[in-house]
Amino acid sequence: MPPDSPRMARPAGSATLRTATPEPKAADSPARPPDTARSHPVLARLRAPLSAFLLTAAAVCTAWAARGAFPFGSLGRAVNDQANQYVPFHRGLWDLAHGQAAGDLLFTWRGGFGQQFLSDYHTYLGNPFSWAAVLVPRDHVDLAVFAVTPLTTGTAAAAMAAYLGRLRPGPWWQRGVLGACYGLCGWALSDASYIPMWLWGLVALPLLGIAVEWCIEGRRPPGAALLVALAWLGNFYTAMMATMAACVLLAVRLATLETTGRQRLRALWRAATAAATGILLTLPLLLPAFLSSGAARQTQAAAFQPVGLDVLLSGMLPATHLWGGRPRLYVASLATVLALAFLFHPAIARRTRLVWGAATVLVLASFQFPPTQYLWHGLAVPNGNPYRETFVFSALLVVLAWLALAHRPRPLHAAAAAAVLAAAAFLLRRTDDFGGWTWPAVLGGGALSVLAVALLHHGARHRLLVPSAAVLMAGLVFAESAAAAWNADVRRARERWAKPAATSGPSIAAHTEAVRQVNGWPAYRTDSGTPQTSYNDALALRAEGPQYYSSYLPEATYRALEPLGYGFKNDGRTFFGADNPVLDAVFAIGARVRPGPVAGTWTASRFPAPPLVTVRSAPFTSPHPADSVYARQENALGAAVYRVPEPTADGTPQQRTYTAHCAPGSEAYWYSPGLTGTLSHPGGERRLDGRTTGVVRLGPVPADGALTATVRARGGSTATAAAAESHPIGCLDRAALDDAVARLTRTGATAVRTGGHSLLADLPPGAAGTAVVATTAVPGWRCTADGRPAPLTPFHGLLALRLPPDTRTLACTYTPPGLLPGLAGAALAALALTAATAFPRLRRRLRAPGRA
Repeated sequence: MPPDSPRMARPAGSATLRTATPEPKAADSPARPPDTARSHPVLARLRAPLSAFLLTAAAVCTAWAARGAFPFGSLGRAVNDQANQYVPFHRGLWDLAHGQAAGDLLFTWRGGFGQQFLSDYHTYLGNPFSWAAVLVPRDHVDLAVFAVTPLTTGTAAAAMAAYLGRLRPGPWWQRGVLGACYGLCGWALSDASYIPMWLWGLVALPLLGIAVEWCIEGRRPPGAALLVALAWLGNFYTAMMATMAACVLLAVRLATLETTGRQRLRALWRAATAAATGILLTLPLLLPAFLSSGAARQTQAAAFQPVGLDVLLSGMLPATHLWGGRPRLYVASLATVLALAFLFHPAIARRTRLVWGAATVLVLASFQFPPTQYLWHGLAVPNGNPYRETFVFSALLVVLAWLALAHRPRPLHAAAAAAVLAAAAFLLRRTDDFGGWTWPAVLGGGALSVLAVALLHHGARHRLLVPSAAVLMAGLVFAESAAAAWNADVRRARERWAKPAATSGPSIAAHTEAVRQVNGWPAYRTDSGTPQTSYNDALALRAEGPQYYSSYLPEATYRALEPLGYGFKNDGRTFFGADNPVLDAVFAIGARVRPGPVAGTWTASRFPAPPLVTVRSAPFTSPHPADSVYARQENALGAAVYRVPEPTADGTPQQRTYTAHCAPGSEAYWYSPGLTGTLSHPGGERRLDGRTTGVVRLGPVPADGALTATVRARGGSTATAAAAESHPIGCLDRAALDDAVARLTRTGATAVRTGGHSLLADLPPGAAGTAVVATTAVPGWRCTADGRPAPLTPFHGLLALRLPPDTRTLACTYTPPGLLPGLAGAALAALALTAATAFPRLRRRLRAPGRA
């Protein structure tokens, strides 16, 4: 049989590589009981995945424990978006699973004044291990989120160990060690260690590799489609990258196997149908997420700028941590040495070495060119580190290492590879951020890798050398990876954006309890107040305010909230609250939580608010300048409640004092979205952060009616930037606001009931005009008046509809755009999958003896 030819018993070719040399006896066979596999075949198949899982999870947890990170110490682990998004979303999942959510899987009323939830679920909670959060008390959801990292990296290592066995049979412990090298790659330890949904892409790649092997062999076509679906259900972003990697694996396998053109076409057809069917099965999640992304507020991401060649190559050195948007490409030194040894291993067919090596180099090169980089990222510019697909390269390195190890490399080959690695480290030693654990990993790890290969090489004659090699390999990968993970955490913590935030504790518990004490949903909303833990405090603390942070926050929500004076950041994908009674009235906020007099304490207050659904009998236009935020608030409220004076300003560009005159006793407010600095006024001092700071309360106007405010600019800004809002000061007439609230309450809904993604309101007799729902008019809402469809009408970005005379009930339902077509596509895919499973069985039954 020629090299790399498939087994003849399988129509489309075996996934096992054949070489020109006779296949050696398994290196660990003398040390293995001869009847283990026969007596316990399932356990025998699980040894490699289980060992890979345990080794990987243990290395990650050891690094945390060595650093004293939670839960092994007091040091926080919630880095950046882990605190701002992932822990709050997992708390939302806990509420959903326990029937305590204000909403359902399609929609949440908590945060953003009501937003879609299905796309957020798919993106932030799709990792199956995220459901571990529902198994613990709500106060400990953050611990479950942290546990997702070792669980997912361990599962990825286990899946890779299983995939390597499909490529070529070999000792279970060797596959377990190399599977752990993949689960502990630099991308997993640095980029994705605190991003639970990305980590599922690490699992998806070897799963799709197994599906590729089944397609080549012509086995388990439904199983291949289900593996594709499992990959895409977790997180479509990294699943897309893993799918592209699977295409590379398929091309390489077809190029290295001795198959006919007909067999290759069949394999391609099976792979294409499995991919299409699997992706269609996820369409109810995938299509709404795609449409939500298109309707979301777009970020101003910078164009891709590739790093220098020295930085790219240094990212391949073991245990190296590069700052910022750098590629983390490395795997443990053992896998790196074996991957290099693969290239000049004479026992492996030359074509196999050439094709696998060329594919690996081309994948690496594709990371440096904008067109292929955009292709890896789904034709989008990443907002952050652009090298998010580097785990694909790490997977290829591990595959090369396995193919080399399965062919029992000679110590000389390993020594030559280690020498190449050391020479590369010497040449790249002056690259930015080189150092730390890199030299020990390159020199010490390289030398021990050569020793392990030597022990394994002589293990056929000396049985005790094989267990020694196994312990040495496993110990080397464990120690080096734990040190690399520790180093990555320590060096990342030096960056300002990576300072961990608290996600549990007495203050957070007190904050949650304060929100609970005044909760009155859906009669009114409760605003959780100043963000304490995250940008998603409303979701985390069970409030219904404007705070929300999601990549899917709609453009419609941004256009509704930004003109009203709410602060935001991340180009409008993150919104904050504003302690302003007019905005409270517009959005039916009837309770608010504020910091207490003692740090860590919170006070809750309750005040009158209109219902969630109000009725406006006639259009209203504010008498104040249209470019004033206070005029825009009055238009949304439907009443004039402010006095907007023309201030005078004196001072320098860096510090200016504004003076205005208002009615004594009224409440003064300030709004200057273009200013970064400090605001001083008789009531105290307030930090201003540009667009992040919304409308600010200055306090009561003095008895003489004169109001002064001094702004001091910082960070290259100037105080004159306050003039970007031409009328920064507004004075609120509380009596006029109380009258407006009373009128809206009297003419608004008499009762409001909310379902998971629906709303039903009873209107007072004679209701006519425009019904306004205190939520933003995002795509997906459909409303009826007395059971008849009612078209939506624009109302300052809020959900509104014209009421026929004497309407008594109003009902609105939210359906995520794309959900119904997605369900139809998934149903067709499920039918096709069922037919593909049932038809071969039916045909075998009909062909069975004794049947006509």
